[in-house]
Amino acid sequence: MTRFQPTLPQGYGLVFCESIGSTNDEAKRLARNGAPEGTLVWALEQTVGRGRRGRVWVSPPGNLYASLILRPRCPIDQAAQLGFVAALAVGATLASTLEKRLDGLSYKWPNDVLLRGRKIAGILLESELGEDETLEFVVVGVGINLVSSPRDTEFPATSIAEEDLGTVSPSAALEGFASHFQAWEGRWREEGFALIRTAWRAHAMARGEPILVRLEPATLHGRFIDIDQHGALLLESAGELRRVAAGEVFPVTR
Repeated sequence: MTRFQPTLPQGYGLVFCESIGSTNDEAKRLARNGAPEGTLVWALEQTVGRGRRGRVWVSPPGNLYASLILRPRCPIDQAAQLGFVAALAVGATLASTLEKRLDGLSYKWPNDVLLRGRKIAGILLESELGEDETLEFVVVGVGINLVSSPRDTEFPATSIAEEDLGTVSPSAALEGFASHFQAWEGRWREEGFALIRTAWRAHAMARGEPILVRLEPATLHGRFIDIDQHGALLLESAGELRRVAAGEVFPVTR
């Protein structure tokens, strides 16, 4: 364990597993059993990793797979903003740990991180409510492709190694993510979403451009105008401005 022991910020506690089904599932189990905020589950590989909407997240050794337990005192819809916080933390992690200059970073609404138009990291937020319908906990799951990326995916993926950007160990990536996430989350708690929104939208994928937004069960075509003060997507479609709270975004190639 010592050779994998990263240095984490004060208030974070590590739960390490060489191999696990899903770090998010383990973090939820620990949270239900009273694990404190700041508990960080890290695995070298996942055997049943999951992405958004139940998709399989291919999780071989060499990449980063981690899930953080948080217990924010806020409504559940506000807690969804932590996905943007996590995206900014991933971006800062890449910028601070790569051996070469980072170009082509963008954020795909609501919670993917792209490098040169390909997915390099995914974020999965899961939460549970208590009996009184107040938020019990949020689990922020993150996967960063350090050495490999899945093939034959609906949205193209890449990794640090495939982009010839040097070598980043999972331990170094975990240290960077934890440090940057704590900093951005602190600003979110103290100053609200406005600062997070400004930083995120500065690197938003396809803002002002045509996109497809896949919903359940329809698909919307329109122009990505912005995200609103809560984090919802604002889409200009068929002459109307529509607010989309959840969906999957794809750019339109011309």
